[in-house]
Amino acid sequence: MREITVVFYAREFSGDWKYPFDDETIAPFFAQLNQELNGCGVKFSFSHEPNVCLKINGYQDMLNSVRICAPKHGFSSLCLGQFLGASPAPDFLTDVKRGVRRVAFSPESIVPVGGEALCHNCGCGC
Repeated sequence: MREITVVFYAREFSGDWKYPFDDETIAPFFAQLNQELNGCGVKFSFSHEPNVCLKINGYQDMLNSVRICAPKHGFSSLCLGQFLGASPAPDFLTDVKRGVRRVAFSPESIVPVGGEALCHNCGCGC
């Protein structure tokens, strides 16, 4: 079974922009995701990283505060905002789901480290 871990960095909102998100919704979200995809050979887990805090100025920064770790796919720490790009309809957990499904089922569609992707300067080192 392939394992994919999603790491949620601490977030500090700055300026006037805010996004209503309750971290307590993460555990039920992953329970449902695992139930939904349990026959596909992938297990999803999550963790919080309170020691890394990103300043959030907009929705793209929200996405940048999430890392997807899937070493067996060759991704030690993917920045969600980098490979998803702009969201068509900003919904945080829907975008997390889009990201983990993409890593699990079409990792070849993600630009590798050193590829032709532009860095968004979130501090992830890409």
